[in-house]
Amino acid sequence: MATMTDVARRAGVSVSTVSYVLTGTRPISEATRDRVLAAMAELDYQPNAMARGLASRKSNIVGLLLPLTGRGLGATETAFVTGATEAAREAGYHLMLCPVGAADSDELQSLATQRLLDGFLVMEVQLTDRRVELLRKLESPFVLIGRTEDGAGLACVDIDFEQTVDDAVAHLVDLGHETIAYINHSPASLASGYGPAKRTEAAFQAALERHGITGVMVPTEDTAAGGRAAIQRAREECPALTGVLVMNENAALGILAELREAGLDVPGDVSVVSMVTSEVVADLASPALTAMTSPGAVLGAAATRVLLKRLAEDDGSTYEELLPCALEVRGTSGRAKKRKTARSARAKR
Repeated sequence: MATMTDVARRAGVSVSTVSYVLTGTRPISEATRDRVLAAMAELDYQPNAMARGLASRKSNIVGLLLPLTGRGLGATETAFVTGATEAAREAGYHLMLCPVGAADSDELQSLATQRLLDGFLVMEVQLTDRRVELLRKLESPFVLIGRTEDGAGLACVDIDFEQTVDDAVAHLVDLGHETIAYINHSPASLASGYGPAKRTEAAFQAALERHGITGVMVPTEDTAAGGRAAIQRAREECPALTGVLVMNENAALGILAELREAGLDVPGDVSVVSMVTSEVVADLASPALTAMTSPGAVLGAAATRVLLKRLAEDDGSTYEELLPCALEVRGTSGRAKKRKTARSARAKR
């Protein structure tokens, strides 16, 4: 097997010159570079992947910026990662998971300026996201799996949260439910401008008004305990509620447990619809969750293909692709019990 020394001898240069051609750490004349590359070809010299990437100014690696919390990756987040990884692999790229959130500016700057990654996929996007501002400033190619408030000049692939919420509310309304609670992400997520939490909040209020029904939104932590506390609060604020939408699958499991312990039947007394949920979790729940199933793997793959296309074509145009979650009716939604109370035309805030 040929070595770097063999290449240097064949090309008539020093070993350090061969190294500079591979790493790009020093300028080398075009003639010398061509001579070294020709020697590599003649000797069938195979430098490691990182060296090849540095020599061509391409690493064939893209970074997925996904902040990790103490609960780690759930099944829904994993689907996004899996879809992105598979699409990258099919195109001859590798995907590196980078646990970088909106507050990690220094870490992101280090990643972007080292040029070890060809581009970035950005997840858990806030309406105003510092990572977007920084990547723009550094002129690093990136695609959002999510949307900021102003999408001009950005490439965004995201769930259509407005359509998803509207479909979920319509499902419950069609079953006769007139008072619905929405268990959203945490107060901190709403305060930080986390896109899915803010978009679904607005979409829920609009759906209530459109259908002329009553509802309440309760933010909670994305845990089973959070779900328990949230459904208790929702029932206190809306004693007549018969339908529940929930955004987080861990919270959904807590809601089911709390309703069961309160002596309520699901879906006989209260129907529950989980939004942006993986089929795995929906099927494991008891009863199996009626869910707006997340297109996570499809969106992860789509975002990766958009990024690689922009890298190949040096494309900086605005791009947006939205996919709604698909309703899959299982065991937690059913017809509402008849009540004598009149339907309220305005939603409770």
